[in-house]
Amino acid sequence: MKTYIGKMRGERAQRGIPDLQDALWSWLGAATGMGAICWLSTHWLSQHLLIVASFGATSVLLYAAPESPFAQPRNVLLGSLLSAVVGVACFQLLGGTALAVTLAVSISILLMQLTHSVHPPGAAASLVAVIGGPEITGLGWWYPVMPIGIGCAVMVLVAMLVNNLARHRRYPHHW
Repeated sequence: MKTYIGKMRGERAQRGIPDLQDALWSWLGAATGMGAICWLSTHWLSQHLLIVASFGATSVLLYAAPESPFAQPRNVLLGSLLSAVVGVACFQLLGGTALAVTLAVSISILLMQLTHSVHPPGAAASLVAVIGGPEITGLGWWYPVMPIGIGCAVMVLVAMLVNNLARHRRYPHHW
């Protein structure tokens, strides 16, 4: 029991001085990616701003941690799309219930692991499909395409463009 409890104590983190240049590249990527999605959403795809909360978390991975396995294109695209489909299916079958939320998130995690496409914001996309309100749930089977598919594709494209401008960054590491 002592060993089990001891694992929860963690270790002291060794943090260096923050890299301002790296932080600015992350800011540029996030501003460009989210700005592009907002512009497309309001001027080309819809009269409504179709932004979901999972895009914020995807931005952190793509622009602040582009080396993360969770930030690679396959994970972002496939993980988000699979999860969005699962979320819509759960909402269609069970409505906005606690069971639908539970199954949407847990099945999304299962499928992402089985397809080697774990992307944590994908589970959020699944959750949003169930509890997102009429502007999201009213999209039905279009939700995985727009906003999720198009938004993630735009963010990956921006990540490829912006991250590779910096000498010390490379994106993607794998597909």
